[in-house]
Amino acid sequence: MLPPITGLHHVTAMCGDPQRNIDFYAGVLGLRLVKRTVNFDDPSTYHLYYGDALGSPGTLLTFFAWPGARRGRRGTGQVAVTALRIPASSVSFWLDHLHTNQVVGVDVGKRDGATVISLADPDGMRLELVAIREPDDAKREEAVWQNSSVASEHAIFALHGVTAELAATPRTAALLTEVMGLQPVEPEAGRRQRFQTVDSGSSAPSQYIELTAAPDDRPGQVSVGFVHHIAWRAQDAATQAAWREKLLSLGHTVSPVIDRTYFHAIYFREPGGVLFEIATDPPGFTADGESLEALGSHLQLPPQYEGQRAALEAGLPPIHLPSGQASPVTLPTE
Repeated sequence: MLPPITGLHHVTAMCGDPQRNIDFYAGVLGLRLVKRTVNFDDPSTYHLYYGDALGSPGTLLTFFAWPGARRGRRGTGQVAVTALRIPASSVSFWLDHLHTNQVVGVDVGKRDGATVISLADPDGMRLELVAIREPDDAKREEAVWQNSSVASEHAIFALHGVTAELAATPRTAALLTEVMGLQPVEPEAGRRQRFQTVDSGSSAPSQYIELTAAPDDRPGQVSVGFVHHIAWRAQDAATQAAWREKLLSLGHTVSPVIDRTYFHAIYFREPGGVLFEIATDPPGFTADGESLEALGSHLQLPPQYEGQRAALEAGLPPIHLPSGQASPVTLPTE
């Protein structure tokens, strides 16, 4: 019997200007840029990975950078909100910090007993900072990015979950519970259905996906400012292979296993239209030879593109890590 899905591996979205993206996620939010590489399917564009100091699965937010591309359109069949975790005691810090950096769309409220800060990134992508108790273990200290622009006691420490807007939710809910092993959580109020991953036995809390039914909305268009796909964790290649066989047996169209250097991936669309991935935890972000200390400091290319390095570097826009606070950002119009 397959073990249930135990958490998110990463969330991948699309941005416009890669430097503006770095200024916001590394400079304002204080995440570590753990890998600067290229889109393996289109090496003329960047793929930027952010996470904790180790690039741990479950902390990763990644971006395909498409300078000049049009912004996407909100609607059904897409992820509407991506939520990140902050310490329960850090709400006041983050409200002040976001205000100081002129971040737009900031609001604060309560949901399911937790304080939630809503905001938007420079491309209009909707984010939430959810204040919860941190895992209490030695790994937490090891994973904190000490060179962050945000003090370690206030640092974002994991993905919390995603909210998907769908035309209809029953088939997706059945996939999550009956196949992937997530557990339904009774929402406090409203039309959301909430599901949590099963406790893996670690001190890390479960992660969530929320489904919102919007039968009267038009389908969304995934482009700049929106999530491209979400990835769930598989502990190893054997577990991933078993998941692939299970999904195929249920009639899902599933990609072959694809080597992404830092993990292996399979892809399929859930019934509501959101692209799901199942990614392996290993081998991790030092698999290309970049040391843990140097993660994100240089352009890393997969082997198939190393022979094109000079041409690719000449065509990619220059980027750099922010030395201080990021410049103010503005929310683009719909």
